[in-house]
Amino acid sequence: MVAKLPHNPRVILAPGDPALAAEIARVLGAPGLPVGDWFIKLEGLTAGQAIRLNGLAVGHGGGALLHDKEGNRADAILRVPGDCLPLFLEVVGNDAAVGPVVAEAIRATTEAYGRSTFSLVCGGQTLAVGRRTLLMGVVNVTPDSFSDGGQFLDAVKAIEQGKRLAAEGADILDIGGESTRPGAQPVEAEEECRRVLPVIEALAREVQIPLSIDTAKAVVARRAFDAGATMLNDVTALRGDPEMPALAARSGVPVVLMHMQGTPRTMQASPHYGDLMSEIVAYLRRSMAIAADAGVREDRVIVDPGIGFGKTLEHNLEILRRLGELRSLGCPILVGPSRKRFIGTLLGDAPVTERLWGTAATGAFAITRGAHILRVHDVAAMRQVALVADAMVRECGPQSR
Repeated sequence: MVAKLPHNPRVILAPGDPALAAEIARVLGAPGLPVGDWFIKLEGLTAGQAIRLNGLAVGHGGGALLHDKEGNRADAILRVPGDCLPLFLEVVGNDAAVGPVVAEAIRATTEAYGRSTFSLVCGGQTLAVGRRTLLMGVVNVTPDSFSDGGQFLDAVKAIEQGKRLAAEGADILDIGGESTRPGAQPVEAEEECRRVLPVIEALAREVQIPLSIDTAKAVVARRAFDAGATMLNDVTALRGDPEMPALAARSGVPVVLMHMQGTPRTMQASPHYGDLMSEIVAYLRRSMAIAADAGVREDRVIVDPGIGFGKTLEHNLEILRRLGELRSLGCPILVGPSRKRFIGTLLGDAPVTERLWGTAATGAFAITRGAHILRVHDVAAMRQVALVADAMVRECGPQSR
């Protein structure tokens, strides 16, 4: 299973992704890289394994950039010509100094990266993911969400908002009763249920699209599933409530696993990373392993890098630029930049109400970089963005998918 692979492998550049070649050239300091090569990063190898991998790759027309870590550990960015990969993996698997474990990590990662379409079973409905970008419409039943705090706290208004978003073209509705804005205070489970359950019950009767419950509490999720929700969006990636992994497995619903550094109360207090994408991928892999150990099927998992959740402006931009590296996990990729603070900052401290076009630009870029699902507040506008961006990807070729 991809989630349990050692050495946190990820594809940085795959054959046929020429738009990313400039990024690899920048990272490696090597302009003019061939676009038919695989570039795969492996972390935590022994120094001997890294050196031997370099020698084997050179023997197949590639090589490796080695980075020494503390002690006897090393990272390697492995370059292998695309047409040599099968033979290279056979040689690696039979090499005593490297062995089948490393070969399997590389093989599974390249296969995961190659997945472009998925099916998500949500109760009695199936979402085809990858043929076009899907839109998850946001329904905040809260008094203090950063984007629309209090506007839909009344259940009747929240229900009407959900119906409006469905009519505008949302593929999923994400309903939450606890704000996760920076500095947000926790909400008791009973209060969270009081907010969301009437909305879910009504929308389950009145709209024909899947409903997602946005919660980190197992008791809220369980009651939401009973009320008609058929997807789970957990910002703690199944780590916030010890009962959540087993519940997710029993329910059989698709699960969004999101990366967050810290908690909503602390996440924007000087977030920092040694290697941003390495840490995000490793975090999501661990959560995927937690899900798998509990019995969640691999084809039920969606990953989200957590734009704005423990990230600076620079972190958010880097995530979007390197979003394609999440394809190494072999799951649909969800991105939620809608109305986020970093967009306001880029627009000269624009208020939430003036971030639509910045959100549109961010969403279009995310689609070209491999996003399968966009979590948005403004469905009608973002549907147009997605339709045009999808058409351009089909016509011009993807940058990351």
